[in-house]
Amino acid sequence: MPTLVLAISRQTIGMNGRDLCSFAVSTSQKQTIAIGSDHAGFELKQHLIGVLERAGHVVTDFGTHSTESVDYPPICAAVARAVRDGKAQFGIVMGGSGQGEQIAANKVNGVRAALCNDLYLAEMARSHNNANVLSMGGRVVTFDQAEKILEVFMTTEYEGGRHERRVAQLAEIEQQEGAR
Repeated sequence: MPTLVLAISRQTIGMNGRDLCSFAVSTSQKQTIAIGSDHAGFELKQHLIGVLERAGHVVTDFGTHSTESVDYPPICAAVARAVRDGKAQFGIVMGGSGQGEQIAANKVNGVRAALCNDLYLAEMARSHNNANVLSMGGRVVTFDQAEKILEVFMTTEYEGGRHERRVAQLAEIEQQEGAR
């Protein structure tokens, strides 16, 4: 039987000062997470790998493996392809701000990468946009903030409904642009 541990804390976040509950979940149900960063996100990546592995998840690390300067596009594309190809349930990409990493991941068809440097954006990315790759800035968020963002991202369910039409339109744009 899976073990489920819930820790609930109330925080006011977001542009509207909306209350959200943050759930720290540790379960024996394993997910495979693809992860990658450039040099600026390396330390955050290493920290999150430890967090994910302690929670029982399988982590596939696409690099980088040091703080030595490296170009992020190939790393982020590899993470995104792992998600697209079903080799991982979620992806995480990190850099200094996370912005370039999000852009790189979004070049892979079928990927909906979202830059989430706060809890509200992580919740909306999942619930409204069915995002499957999380991007964060190692120079923007603390380790503690990143853990909470990751928890919200991984535990928020996609609402579907009225959002389904919009997500389908995103896929349609990908197909149209791919045919050009």
